[in-house]
Amino acid sequence: MTARKNLHKHLLEGRHRDITLNKTLGRSLAFIAGAINAGGFMVVAQYTSHMTGIISLAADNIALNQWALAAALLFYIVCFIFGAAVTTILVIWGKNKNLHSRYALPLAIEALLLIVFGISGNEHAVSSFYTISLLCFLMGLQNAVITKITDTSIRTTHITGMTTDIGIEIGRIISSRGVGKILYNKEKIMLHLSIISLFLLGGVIGAYGFKYMGFVFVLPLAAYLLLLAFFPIRRDISINNYLHRRRSRES
Repeated sequence: MTARKNLHKHLLEGRHRDITLNKTLGRSLAFIAGAINAGGFMVVAQYTSHMTGIISLAADNIALNQWALAAALLFYIVCFIFGAAVTTILVIWGKNKNLHSRYALPLAIEALLLIVFGISGNEHAVSSFYTISLLCFLMGLQNAVITKITDTSIRTTHITGMTTDIGIEIGRIISSRGVGKILYNKEKIMLHLSIISLFLLGGVIGAYGFKYMGFVFVLPLAAYLLLLAFFPIRRDISINNYLHRRRSRES
C-alpha cells in the first residue's frame, strides 16, 4: 500500500495520531468549510461557518425591533452549538468504546446529511431558514472534529483567530531583530496561512459550484468525507466481527 493510501486510511483514526495527520486533516476540512460557507451564501445570502457575524446581525435586528429575524439568527447559533455538541458526544462515546472511528463518525453524519441536502434541495423547494439551520449545524459538527483532535490548536473556520496568531508571530519576528532573542513560530504561520488559503480556495470553488450546479455541488464534498470516514469505520467493523467470531468459538 502506498504512503498516500496509508495517509487516507489513518487520517481520521482516533489512535496513534501525529501532527502531520492533524495538519492534513485540518487543511482538508478548511477547504470543505470554505466551499460550504461561500457556496451556501450564493443560495441563501448568509455565511454559516462563523458565528461572529450572525450574532452581530442578531444584535442589529434586536435594536431595530426585528424580533422574528433576530430569533432566527439566534437559532442558527444554537444549531452550530448543537452540531459541536453532537461531535463531542460521538467522540466521547467512541473513546469509551475504544473505537478507531471516534472522529470519523461525525464526518460520516455530515456526509450523509450533505447527500440528502444535495439530492433533495433546491433554491425553490427548500426554505432559507432550513438551509441556514442545517449548514450551521454541519459547520459546528465539522469544526468540533478538528478542535477535539488537536485540542483546539487547529480550527477550520475560525479565520479571525488564525489571522490574529499570524500577526502575533510576525510581531515576534520583527521584535526579535530589534530587541534581542524572542521566540517565534514560523511553522504556525505557515500552517495558518495554508488553512486560510485552502478556506479561500474552497470558497471560490464553492461559490462557482453553487452558482452553476446548485445544491448538487455538495455531493463531491460528501463523497470525500465518506472516503475519509470509510477506513476507520471499516476497521472497527472488522475488529468487532473478529471479536464476535472469537467469542462464538469460545462459548
